[in-house]
Amino acid sequence: MIRQAWIDKGDAVPMVRQCNLAGVSRATVYAQQKPKLVDESYLLLSHLIDEEYTRHPFYGSRKMVVFLKAAGHTVNRKRVQGLMRKMGLAGMAPGPNTSRPHPEHKVYPYLLRGVFVGRPDQVWSTDITYIRLAHGFAYLVAIIDWYSRRVLSWRISNSMEAVFCVDCLEEALRRHGKPEIFNSDQGSQFTSDDFIGVLKREGIAISMDGRGRAFDNIFVERLWRNVKHEDVYLKGYASMGELMVGLAEYFTFYNGERPHQSLGQKTPDVVYRTAMDGGAVIVDKYPRAVDGTPVPLRSTGVPSTAVPRSEVTANAKPGQRRPAALEVECAA
Repeated sequence: MIRQAWIDKGDAVPMVRQCNLAGVSRATVYAQQKPKLVDESYLLLSHLIDEEYTRHPFYGSRKMVVFLKAAGHTVNRKRVQGLMRKMGLAGMAPGPNTSRPHPEHKVYPYLLRGVFVGRPDQVWSTDITYIRLAHGFAYLVAIIDWYSRRVLSWRISNSMEAVFCVDCLEEALRRHGKPEIFNSDQGSQFTSDDFIGVLKREGIAISMDGRGRAFDNIFVERLWRNVKHEDVYLKGYASMGELMVGLAEYFTFYNGERPHQSLGQKTPDVVYRTAMDGGAVIVDKYPRAVDGTPVPLRSTGVPSTAVPRSEVTANAKPGQRRPAALEVECAA
């Protein structure tokens, strides 16, 4: 601490030279600088985009510009694109660049289309969302169990680095064992060597959402809608500390007290513990013909691999309550 006091930011000697002479890391010096004030207009637009995206996750930058102009804010598409990129948002619709994986990271295929999830810890899933604060923002990552919709672990961070996602995964594995399949999007946090390395170490099958597949990770998307409308927007957290305490209370309520219609009005804790009344399945809207003959796709001529509805539900146990199948259109 004494040597750090030797550093004078207003001195004629360059900062690099001062740090070298004093034997002090520049990162330490820069970390002690006061944070830059956040532009209030930036926060306002970010909050408006966040709320509208939560209501309509298929809105891209063009529709968001129209929305903001209707709300009385003069803004061009370039700025909206920058804000959405900073927040990690993209319109949930088929098209180029809807997902931005790291160019050097491996992307794994989606393994859950047509798979009936009939027991806890069969499939886990994760995602990141933007959380607004009174004078800033944060990012929230959570891991849920598909069968019970139970939130197994979560973390918040003020950056999109992969480390808080890895911590979240390690906590879920430590507290709940491991799943057969782990699903995520193609974001750089989940394709990073650190994150993938944990899954490979545990021998977990890796699944990633297809590009343009808006509903491949729909259960986490529904969780984000609940978290924001039932907690974040109502309480208006001012700081990371308040957000941490508030989310801890909300996820305790979400898992243990809040009934879910898709779970027969039971809570995720009960369904996870008893392995009853849960389940999940994503069924393509246009499966192949009953006789199993592949149908060539018009764009490529390659036979379709959609699974018939009868095959999807064939392995359900007799008398088990059928989960409501989520039908999504098969992407070409």
